[in-house]
Amino acid sequence: MFHAATEPLVSLALLSVDLDAVARRLRLTIEESWDGHGAVRAAFFTLGGTDFVVTHHEGDPSGTCVWVRKSGPVDPAERMAVLLTALGVGAEAVSYSTWGIGTDRSQLPAAWRRGRSKPVESHQRFWENFRKRPGLYVGRITYDAVTAYLNGYDHAVGGAVLNGFRQWLADTYRVGQNLVWSAQVVQVVFPEGGRPAEPWSEDEHQHAVTGLFTLLEEFFQHLAARDDAPSPTD
Repeated sequence: MFHAATEPLVSLALLSVDLDAVARRLRLTIEESWDGHGAVRAAFFTLGGTDFVVTHHEGDPSGTCVWVRKSGPVDPAERMAVLLTALGVGAEAVSYSTWGIGTDRSQLPAAWRRGRSKPVESHQRFWENFRKRPGLYVGRITYDAVTAYLNGYDHAVGGAVLNGFRQWLADTYRVGQNLVWSAQVVQVVFPEGGRPAEPWSEDEHQHAVTGLFTLLEEFFQHLAARDDAPSPTD
């Protein structure tokens, strides 16, 4: 959500004001999505020449996280003053800030503390959402678009999603180990005639994407069964 809409962002402050109250005051529309830290609700708007994003992650303490683009007014206190004025609240509403006002670190949002650490649950949530509605992520659904998006996501999370998929395809379906997984999938999905000639038809793209999702489900079930299996010492 963040990178698609307002990259690059920097954290600015945590408000004690609830996100729904912020949205009502500023007449914002709250969107629901996910990121590397789980489910997130967010709203995007501009005040005084600064692009703001206000968010709240599922499971975090009540309050509103405030993010801004790196562009705009340089002084973070000036940025925040614009928002506080629009909300009709004072500096006492700032539980924590990146420039020193508000020091209650016990309420610091988990999204700020976790750094690059990503909970496994967020990957599962991503896969469930992507599998059900790939068009929301890639626009026109083609095999190349879907595989490129999955590759990008997997790279961003350090291989946490597709690690082992290529070897599993080679072992399970006897497809070439020298191929990337996207090419292996094509061999499995089109076993008779091989990869269709370019350009692919809509039906061929849909068939390949459906086959890819089926194979990924099989792979994830394989991983789950492996993880649940008792160890030799049990």
